[in-house]
Amino acid sequence: MNAKNSIKLVEVEKAGKVIEVAIDKKCSKCKKSICCNSINQKIPTPKTKEDFDHLLWQVSHEGINIFKDADGWFLHIETNCSHLLPHGVCGIYEQRPWVCREYDNDFCEFDESIKEASELFFSTHKKLEKYCKKRFKKWGKRFEIYES
Repeated sequence: MNAKNSIKLVEVEKAGKVIEVAIDKKCSKCKKSICCNSINQKIPTPKTKEDFDHLLWQVSHEGINIFKDADGWFLHIETNCSHLLPHGVCGIYEQRPWVCREYDNDFCEFDESIKEASELFFSTHKKLEKYCKKRFKKWGKRFEIYES
């Protein structure tokens, strides 16, 4: 953690008691705890019509987005961490999972949202299908593959 992200003490309520918790200064400015409100799962780069058809099925579900950035393709699942306390404090900080310990907030969703930082971002079936129609000339004929 660099100097600009020094530690700040905040008081939060946990299990009916007010406790003082040390959190990263940058994280204390993030009122929505953005990084703790989604899961970004890296997925294989989609290449075929079948791959994209599968992504269409996934993005058709609430809280599911697909995005591509410099690191590859991701399934973005909008869901809140059950350990999040007021002020964006982690309720299990000392026992938090390794992925949380590895997280680096030097450049994070507080600086720029995933949607803004992504090369491609699909939040609906309609948006992803529009992309597929541009990418594949015979997109509308993909069902013929399944039926043969």
